[in-house]
Amino acid sequence: MNSSREIILQNRVSVDITIDPLSRKRYVELKPPSLQDNQADVDRLLSALRDCCPGLHMPLNLMNKTSEVLRSADWRVTATLACFGDYWSVIDVEPGDKTGHHYGLAIDLGTTTVVGYLVDLTTGNIKLAAADYNGQAQYGDDILTRIYLAGTPEGRAQMREAAVATLNKIIARLAKGGDIGQTDISAVAVGANTTMIHLLLGLDPSHICMAPYIPVVNRPGYIRAGDIGLRVNPEAPLYALPGVGSYVGGDVVGGILASGLYKKPELALFVDIGTNGEMVLGNNEWLVACAGAAGPALEGGVARCGMRAEMGAVYQVRIDRRTGKVTYRTIADEKPAGICGSGLVDCLAELLLAGIIDRAGKFKGDKSEFIVVPACESATGRDITFTQADINNIMRTKGAINAALEYLLESVGCRMEDIETFYAAGAFGQHLDLESAVTVGLYPDLPRGKMIRLGNSSGEGARLALVSGQARHEAEEISRSITYFELNASEAFMNKFVGSKFLPHTNLDYYPTVKEKLKKRRLNAQ
Repeated sequence: MNSSREIILQNRVSVDITIDPLSRKRYVELKPPSLQDNQADVDRLLSALRDCCPGLHMPLNLMNKTSEVLRSADWRVTATLACFGDYWSVIDVEPGDKTGHHYGLAIDLGTTTVVGYLVDLTTGNIKLAAADYNGQAQYGDDILTRIYLAGTPEGRAQMREAAVATLNKIIARLAKGGDIGQTDISAVAVGANTTMIHLLLGLDPSHICMAPYIPVVNRPGYIRAGDIGLRVNPEAPLYALPGVGSYVGGDVVGGILASGLYKKPELALFVDIGTNGEMVLGNNEWLVACAGAAGPALEGGVARCGMRAEMGAVYQVRIDRRTGKVTYRTIADEKPAGICGSGLVDCLAELLLAGIIDRAGKFKGDKSEFIVVPACESATGRDITFTQADINNIMRTKGAINAALEYLLESVGCRMEDIETFYAAGAFGQHLDLESAVTVGLYPDLPRGKMIRLGNSSGEGARLALVSGQARHEAEEISRSITYFELNASEAFMNKFVGSKFLPHTNLDYYPTVKEKLKKRRLNAQ
């Protein structure tokens, strides 16, 4: 029977859901056949199970196993049933009562990082998590390179194999750590952007980046896991969270699902800055969304001394307003090797507040770079610097996000001050200093109590879809209800983008707390 249960998301918000997972386990004790009851083995099992899943069927490759298990287990077995949208299928038969041994996999398939969660489908709770870098990076760090390479059947095969190999490594680690067999995983849900889903499923993504920016599919629905080579139960359903458009995918729909903003009356803004910068504005009556390239400048991949958020990455920077002395912190307190995205944003904010750069992001005087870590303190033996070129790249990213938000607000007739709640999604949003993000204009200047970090909302959305039929239904409804604005085709957006490259914004009145900080800095300098 399905049960209502409270589960805790990564942002420590509790959600009441009905546990109705993508796969179910049912223990049955069957009456053995006789001359008076000569029903066939498979038919006998299906008849006993159809009360919970009408229209149930069984794949051919499971029929012989079913007969063998029924007879060896004295007709006492556990059947695993899986949902494929409009029908259910038996995907495994085990001897005895195995209903308490029931696992699924929730996946956040990111362009850079892939995270997997082993989920106990009896409770909805995460048993174990594992992460790895997306193996597709060997063919190209940026998403456009991968789209180009996947324009041929050979390239698509390479990209699919790389993604599946990454997932299988994660699956093996989770199974070992959870002390289960990989085939004990009987359901999979995936949150990913539109391109990543195409590459995982071997679909042609080449039209995503060309006008009119139309993908092969936005709602791929249910796939048999074995069809793409996932090393779980090969008959297990893989449910891909539905997307909205070329650059707003299932990862964003999963984030909306996890945030609950689609159920609430107040106007909310959801932002996920990763490889793309996705943005959703709305409430329980309407939702609008857009997206644009953002991540490379903020993932450290573009900065001269940039690096991923790994050990030794500078993730926090502070500059003394009076002395100019720099202090910093690194991941795992290792010797600094470079600067990751949160460190770059911190550095930009600190340079502005210290008066070292102006609001246009230009160094004052004859400077062309700023030394964050001197060579004598770095792991590389060279200065770790923040250059004018680095600033220019971040200014373009920040400007695109500013312009996108202005465009969305103007499109629906709302103002910045109408936004009541802000959701920061993704790993970048989880670790980014809120004050620094507001200071440079990446995030709106709202009361800090209204700013909510969601953590890996794509993975949490996948978990909700994995354990709840209602969540899957709501995900499909969300994807259909969002009005998607294609910024690549918008002259109004481009005009706003051209005028948006100031810190924190062209219009300082949008950022009252930053305006006050800059005012104090000028007074202290006099």
